Amino acid sequence: MTLRPEQAKALIERVMATRDQEMTCDACLADVAEFVEMQLTGKPLSDALQAVQAHLDRCHDCAEEYHVLRQALEALAEEDG
Repeated sequence: MTLRPEQAKALIERVMATRDQEMTCDACLADVAEFVEMQLTGKPLSDALQAVQAHLDRCHDCAEEYHVLRQALEALAEEDG
């Protein structure tokens, strides 16, 4: 299989974006509620939660879970407010 130049470039960019300690989806989802809470309250993210952000930037499935949770919490906050 031969890669087109844009495919090769995208593959190289993904490899370069990896970290020594990659977060798994399970670990990300375990911390995503705390991540959303910190975002909604405007508090700074800890190093662990910054790893959640990095994972969400690369993982479509976890990013979807994050967006659903954030929308639900925002809707609840509007009802309470």
